[in-house]
Amino acid sequence: MQISSRFTIAVHVLVCIETFKNDHKVTSDFLASSVNVNPVIIRRLLQQLKKAGIVSVTRGSGGTAIEKPLNEITLFDIYNAVECVENDGLFHFHENPNALCPIGKNIHSILDVRLEQIQKAMEQEMKSITIQDIVNDSKKMITLV
Repeated sequence: MQISSRFTIAVHVLVCIETFKNDHKVTSDFLASSVNVNPVIIRRLLQQLKKAGIVSVTRGSGGTAIEKPLNEITLFDIYNAVECVENDGLFHFHENPNALCPIGKNIHSILDVRLEQIQKAMEQEMKSITIQDIVNDSKKMITLV
């Protein structure tokens, strides 16, 4: 089980956009330097966030801006926007449990409902945390440094 790093990169990017919007032109190169990845990765991610209506991107060196109030963008919105999880869910089930084993032949039916409950609980929690919450936490950490 692992959520793609696109999720944490997207959160990082949004916090950077908000933090530096008044002092820097926030381009994919600028964001890539903070995340420490190739700018192409940032550009692809920004396109996903743009498609979800979370950011606007001006081509060339125009920069990036957040399109919605920060308190209206949840971690769940970002999770959905950047397609962190495969279509079959958060948990990847092993492919071929032994059908001759009483556990192997039933493990899917035993676990599927529980794993779905866990994923729904995580997603519900993600809906309660906004980018504003993360930006606020970031500001607290910056003042400690």
